[in-house]
Amino acid sequence: MSQPTATGDVAPVTMRAVVVTRPGGLDALEIKDVPVPVRKPGWVRIKVKAFGVNESEVTTRKGESDAEVTYPRVPGIEGVGVVDEADEDSGLRPGQQVATMMGGMGRSYDGAYAQYVTVPAAQVIPFETSLPWDLVGALPEMFQTAYGSLATGLGLQAGQTLLIRGGTSTVGLSAATIAKDLGATVLSTTRSPERTGELRAAGVDHPLVDNGTIADQVRELTPDGVDAALELVGCSVLADTLRTVRRHGTVCFTGALAGQWTIPDFTPFMIPNGVRLTSYGGQAADLPADVFAHQLQAISAGRLTVPVAKVYHGLEQVRDAQADLESDTTPGKHVVVLTD
Repeated sequence: MSQPTATGDVAPVTMRAVVVTRPGGLDALEIKDVPVPVRKPGWVRIKVKAFGVNESEVTTRKGESDAEVTYPRVPGIEGVGVVDEADEDSGLRPGQQVATMMGGMGRSYDGAYAQYVTVPAAQVIPFETSLPWDLVGALPEMFQTAYGSLATGLGLQAGQTLLIRGGTSTVGLSAATIAKDLGATVLSTTRSPERTGELRAAGVDHPLVDNGTIADQVRELTPDGVDAALELVGCSVLADTLRTVRRHGTVCFTGALAGQWTIPDFTPFMIPNGVRLTSYGGQAADLPADVFAHQLQAISAGRLTVPVAKVYHGLEQVRDAQADLESDTTPGKHVVVLTD
């Protein structure tokens, strides 16, 4: 079945989507025929070409998210595709390549595990590239978080030294490539000695093996401390990360790969004298279109690398993608590509 769009083209009335009707295991990810979402004023309908698979979507499937998530729900906090329908004054045109992410997507309203998704226009980033969808589909949330942490959270500048705690995560690898493209010197950690090669491949100058305390290792390389540190492991190691930073340097808390988001009996005096502690949890607007375009050009030119773990084809492979993500056996982003 089909219906006319605002542009005069014909769009389907129903679409295929992955729906979580109740929390559970992988079998809770059900492929269903559902109505194509109706676009509201100020929103954009996107024909999805690819989307990344993220830990937050696993959390949504398991029912471990906060009260913002209600069921039934189409997961997916990010996606790339082409504009299907938009307001005439939005500056977006049908067929234009776009990316979108975050802002309640896949949580308080249906997300990108579907053939079509509608999102607020403010969450849409237009771009032009000849890169394949499987590569572009890995970028939005990963690059937005990495770039936002470095730019908004740390204000990283060329010539500075950056420590990434949790360096083999997708955000950690992306942050390393962005920081190197900026002209920073990068130290980055992994818990596994055999994974230091992955860090070097991302351009890391000094891979470090993290046994829970790395401050002494960092101070051997930079006696005065690094200019900036990106904390992705979490509160369990935050005090140690703070000790790696020079006076008037900054630590940005962005993630908690180890699962600890709070510090019992926290006191501000745990922060070393003169060291600044901030955090980052931004949205699509923190990744300007010109910055995203620069990143796409840098990828095309070979200056930036995209850590893609595996590409999956079709909604039927979403369960496999989430299972592989949970197994944590392959570093990088898991990306699902949809075909017409």
